[in-house]
Amino acid sequence: MRFGIFYEHQLPRPWEADSEERLLRDALDQVELADRLGIQHVWEVEHHFLEEYSHSSAPELFLAAASQRTEQIRLGHGIVLTAPQFNHPVRVAERIATLDLLSGGRVEFGSGESSSEAELGAFGVEYDRKRDAWLEGLQVAIRCMTESPFTGHDGEFVQLPPRNVVPKPVQRPHPPLWVACSRRDTILMAAEKGMGALSFAFIDPEEAARWMGDYRSTMAERCVPVGHTVNPNVAVVSPMMLCDDEEEALRRGLEGANFFGYSLAHFYVFGEHRPAETDVWREFQERRDQMGYSAETEVALAQERLGAKVAAGDTTGLRGAIGTPDQVRDFLRRYEEAGVDQVIFVLQAGHNRHDHIMESIERFGTEILPEFAERDDAAQAGKAAEYEPIVEAALRRRAEALEADPPPALPEDYVITAIPKRMVDDAKSEVGQQFLDAIATETAEGRGDTMSNLLG
Repeated sequence: MRFGIFYEHQLPRPWEADSEERLLRDALDQVELADRLGIQHVWEVEHHFLEEYSHSSAPELFLAAASQRTEQIRLGHGIVLTAPQFNHPVRVAERIATLDLLSGGRVEFGSGESSSEAELGAFGVEYDRKRDAWLEGLQVAIRCMTESPFTGHDGEFVQLPPRNVVPKPVQRPHPPLWVACSRRDTILMAAEKGMGALSFAFIDPEEAARWMGDYRSTMAERCVPVGHTVNPNVAVVSPMMLCDDEEEALRRGLEGANFFGYSLAHFYVFGEHRPAETDVWREFQERRDQMGYSAETEVALAQERLGAKVAAGDTTGLRGAIGTPDQVRDFLRRYEEAGVDQVIFVLQAGHNRHDHIMESIERFGTEILPEFAERDDAAQAGKAAEYEPIVEAALRRRAEALEADPPPALPEDYVITAIPKRMVDDAKSEVGQQFLDAIATETAEGRGDTMSNLLG
């Protein structure tokens, strides 16, 4: 089993002038430390307008910065919003490929839909069509990365003529594909499309074991890959904070974990938000009693073993991997036994302190990770052998589907004509053609008088 760290770039109020700058700089320090210790993945989300919950609107820039401060860690888009209203698929392909080049082939390409009104409403994505838009945008982005040239697309959400999209990624035919999942049905959709499942639901290991079985059987029975390869992996997310004293670990990490859940629900479930005015952190503090978070430390301490959530009567809060190294090690072994491929830790949440996050990453990397890393090579080899016939069957289905419904062929003698050349051709102007020929000759010879006059 492998491990990652995850960023929403949470920034609860109150804010200072340099709060966002410090947040990003601290996160880069954390990623650099994780890389040095051998943690295998860093994941960053894309969100817009979700104040306090997520100030991560340009993940490609953060991951590009991280690529220059790290050597081994995989750089995961967790996720890119691929509905074309958010991101044109050409731009998605270009950014993914460029990051892959900058990082020496370390990109993981996760995609997703969003389900917040703040985002969908602003970008004009209809809620009941968002999955269709996600899929079409993703399919076109994959084709842009893999076709030379891309032969064009005329769909509902994207209309694009033939072009050769450059650059191409280091990882051929494309980086591993993932999709954000929050429920069992989206886990199964990931399996059907041959994608890794990034589960952002907080689930216990025993529940994860059932999801793993469903994922594998679905992939075996009906997977038709959306890309050129199959990425049979399931990752789950968990809050994390380590300390030798359990109560101190809870004091450091539990409030931030619960703000993570509360602020998510504010935008996705129950909230009414006034831009630049609503104070989510203040509301969280005021409503903790009625939301069931007031006694979370006592409830957590009463648990016999760690779980994704803590519960007391009808109230729940998040805990996950918050505790002593021994507790967290045992918790993670249960995920490993369930067959989970990766656990992704949420450390930067709420007002969690940078020094506590750095200490937890350091302790995880030195006291817990080596045991799992020692077993990883053999586990990966065994899994590859187990999935080999499943992947082969899925790729055969894909080939059959492409044969039945191939992408458009490049039109015969297709050419992109420069606008002045087209104007000259339309006018059938001999003088104009002579003028263009003169520009071509001058620029080839290193002279640019005519070109300068034209542009100036």
